[in-house]
Amino acid sequence: MKKLIIATLAFAASPLAAQNQDLGEPIGEGQEVETIEEEEGLTGSVSFEGNLDDLGIAIPAFATDRNAPTPANANGTEALGLELARVITSDLRNNGLFKPTGPDSLPKPSFANITAPVWSTWGVRGAEMLVHGYVRARSDDRLTVGCYLYDMALQQRLVAEGWVVAPADWRRAAHKCADLVYSRLTGESPFFDSRIAYIAETGPKDNRTKRLAIMDSDGANHRFITTGRSTALTPRYSPDYKKLVYLSYVDGNPRIYVYDIGTGKQTLVTQSENPTFAPRWSPDGRWILYSMAVGGNTDIYRVSAQGGRSERLTDTPGIDIGGSYSPDGRSIVFESDRSGAQQCYVMNSDGANQRRISFGGSRCATPEWSPRGDQIAFTNSSSFNVSVMTPSGGNVRTLTRGWQDEAPTWAPNGRIIQFFRTERNTGKTSLWQVDLTGENERSLPTPVDASDPAWGPILP
Repeated sequence: MKKLIIATLAFAASPLAAQNQDLGEPIGEGQEVETIEEEEGLTGSVSFEGNLDDLGIAIPAFATDRNAPTPANANGTEALGLELARVITSDLRNNGLFKPTGPDSLPKPSFANITAPVWSTWGVRGAEMLVHGYVRARSDDRLTVGCYLYDMALQQRLVAEGWVVAPADWRRAAHKCADLVYSRLTGESPFFDSRIAYIAETGPKDNRTKRLAIMDSDGANHRFITTGRSTALTPRYSPDYKKLVYLSYVDGNPRIYVYDIGTGKQTLVTQSENPTFAPRWSPDGRWILYSMAVGGNTDIYRVSAQGGRSERLTDTPGIDIGGSYSPDGRSIVFESDRSGAQQCYVMNSDGANQRRISFGGSRCATPEWSPRGDQIAFTNSSSFNVSVMTPSGGNVRTLTRGWQDEAPTWAPNGRIIQFFRTERNTGKTSLWQVDLTGENERSLPTPVDASDPAWGPILP
């Protein structure tokens, strides 16, 4: 298996100094990335002290040493440099933080200026931060992409990284650059270089065709996985990003499949004539949780990701559905109506110590544990809005105010939640995102109606 080397390059006075380095083999679908730490740190303090949403960032087109042909863009590396900067600008703007200015309204720096900015050019444009970068075609058709973040007030480079990518992965390099800027300025973990699975819906309201689909975190590189001949529901990425688990109805019977993204092979994990719901991975990828109704009672089970005999984790009369592991794998949050209404509960990973955590009169459904472990997102099924609470059930906050918002899923850094929204009267569904302030909400475009989103971890 080939690997892409993501290298933190110790750039000198010119990017040419680093470009003879062989940073490794290009990445393929589902392959891992190796990171090389630079020997000489390039981080520094940030002079800006205001609110991040007031922070201006200039992102001009990435430069190139020569306009060389590349499979990534029919017009060569010069045109690709513009596209790279546009993707980075879009990432940082859509995040709800910062005030980025993109390349279409900025002068283009020369290749030599990437490591030696002309400060006077940018000082009159009101930007506190400057993102410079370059793209260079290699003799093996791969691309070297460099990304630099500068503090305008200090006239100092804060951080720099470089990547070698296959032409098809040029957008990953842009997302990596946006992640670099975001992480350096906020202190938070990255999330742009990630993918989203969801259910693509077409057809009339009472006879929907539901297919499994995947795409990049910004909606690019969209791909349908299943044909729609069998209904697909509730996909989830495996922790290593190599597989998807989802529920499919074949001949009317629910089956849980694991789909290998690299090979396209599907593996049947478990099937039953009984109603089955919501498969979920354990953090170590060894187990799959799911819910199944037997004799009028719905309980949560777990089964090996390789298939085999299932183990029942709940046995209280009523409906126990869902199940989302804590990041350490020790606990599971789930929904149950054992109290007479939908509420959220937590139990140990073996089913012991089951206890209710949601109170206050609202109903709690589809809980999902944050990757950070500090929050649980859920659907407030009394009002059909997305809310969050602590793992003990405290500090409940409602983040959305749509007509019907449900099924929250977390970004890899635990700071943004994706969900799907159903329009009143039409039944049309679409994907939306909101940050933890509840103030930055946006829709994510998809080619058809969309539901059941699942945000995967940061790409390896």
